[in-house]
Order: sequence, then C-alpha cells, then structure tokens
Amino acid sequence: MTNNQNQTTHSVIMVPPTDFAYNEQTGADNEFQNKPNQAQEHIREDALCEFNEMVNRLRDEHIEVLLLNKHAQSHQQLPELPDAVFPNNWFSTSSDGTLTLYPMKTPNRRAEVRPEELTQLLNRNGYQVHKTEHVDKNHQQILEGTGSIIFDHKNQIAYAAISERCDLSLFEDYCQQRGYAPISFNSQSSNGKPFYHTNVMMSVGEHFVVICLDSIKDEKQKQQLIDSFAKTKKEVIDISLEQTEKNFCGNILQLNNNKGDKIIVMSESAYQGFSKQQKAKLEKHGKLLPCSIPTIESVGGGSARCMLAENFLKKV
Repeated sequence: MTNNQNQTTHSVIMVPPTDFAYNEQTGADNEFQNKPNQAQEHIREDALCEFNEMVNRLRDEHIEVLLLNKHAQSHQQLPELPDAVFPNNWFSTSSDGTLTLYPMKTPNRRAEVRPEELTQLLNRNGYQVHKTEHVDKNHQQILEGTGSIIFDHKNQIAYAAISERCDLSLFEDYCQQRGYAPISFNSQSSNGKPFYHTNVMMSVGEHFVVICLDSIKDEKQKQQLIDSFAKTKKEVIDISLEQTEKNFCGNILQLNNNKGDKIIVMSESAYQGFSKQQKAKLEKHGKLLPCSIPTIESVGGGSARCMLAENFLKKV
C-alpha cells in the first residue's frame, strides 16, 4: 500500500446473498449470529431484498457499486457460500493497483475467494489490478481482511483486535511489509469473549473514530489507542457495549460519492442505536445513510460495513 492512499473511496464491491443462511462454521466464535426460526427460503428472500435495497440506496447517493455475482458457469464448482455477502474479509484493494487476498478461518469462507472473477469484474469497469498478493496462501495463520484490520491510511496506522480471526504475528508481519504502524489490543464482549472482528467495535474515518472503549480492559492498551487518536487528530465517538452488540454501531463505513461528498453508511439498527449527540458528531463528517438489513444482521452476524469491500484501484 502506498502513502497516497485515500481514506475513503467512491466505489465498492458487493456480493449478493444468493446462498445466504446461518453459517454453522462461523457461529463458533461469532456471538452476533442468531439461528433463525423461519424457513430457509424466506430468510434468503428477505436477505436479497435487503441487499438490493441497500445497493439502490448507495447508487442513489452516487456511490459506484460493482456486483460480484455467482455466475452460472461456476455454480457447479462452488459450494454453498452462506457468508458471501461479507466480502470485505477476503480481499482489499490499494491505489497502487494491488489486490490483497487474506486467509480465512473456515472452509466455507475460504471458498468465497474468487480473485479471477473479481479481477474480471474490476477490468470490465475500467479498473486494473497490477499485482495480486496472498497474505498467507496456506491459511496457516488467519487474518480476515478489513474485518480484522482497521486502516488509517493517511497516517499509515493499522488497528486490530486480536481474535481467532486475527493472528497477532501475521498482523504485525503484514504491517511491516506494507509500511503501516501496527496497534493491536484485546477487546471483549459483555460475555467476556473476544469480538470475532475488529470492525464490529471500531470504525476509522478521515477525521473521526467510532470505538467501544468499554470492551478494552487493559488500561495500557486503551491509553495507547486514545493517544494515537489524539496524535492523528481524530474526533472520538465512544460507543457502549450495548450499542456495539445490539445495534452494530461500530460496523459503519465512511465513503465519498463521485461528487466528493462524504457519506457514512450504517444499518438502520446502528442509526437508531446512536444517541442524538453521537449522530450530531458523526454528521459533521458526512451524510448518514442508514440501510435496513435486519435479516442479514441477525442471521449473518455482520452489518453494513462487512457488506462493503472498498475499491481503491485507479481507473485505467
């Protein structure tokens, strides 16, 4: 990644929830997933409706949405991909033309990794991938993309809550190779378990950070974060464990549209979960764009940010 990487982009890649379902494999360490009591086909229909509505909302705000579909030709080879709607975990893109692929924890999430189809989609839309890098091709250690790593691109800092999906040594190696300063910490839910991904409890924008400081019990780690935010001049919006766990207030993403306006994408649940004062603070940093995705949140255990893989590649 290069030093001139922007913090926000006007282009995102999204994956329709064609096979959406409760994922037994990821349910082991994701406390946000809930087993549905509805029929599977209804769950899938609801998820697709929520997804399509979100895509329309983003496009209405002049944000480019590229859809990575599960094509008929590959349908025979691909297994069911219940979590495919959360593509930000398996890849990220950089303005220098790099496509980075990350090692995923569970087999059915590893099956989501489709770099050739992704590259074709990007090429068709005028973007060029100059090189593809694997963080750990053999999945010996796990580092689940921008679920695990929260980037402050402008200041070359990467934040990570260590968990089963974020290996400390791999995170530090990754940062060293890319010239980012690593700041790692331990974060836990109200049940005392590590949050499965950093991006459920933290979001970094251009001039703000949303974070659940209550989830960080180690005072030294907490102070290191606070000092880093002060040094990089971020306005800190501290959210509670309840806002994190019940409303997904940490799982938001600042984008810009093709006119240069800042947009902060979140779920309707997160929007309702923020206090009036917190919303007022956030609105200084962009227009709030709530999207109603209750099925995807409840069954999938991820929210709006998880559904958005940023495209930082330059147009050819």
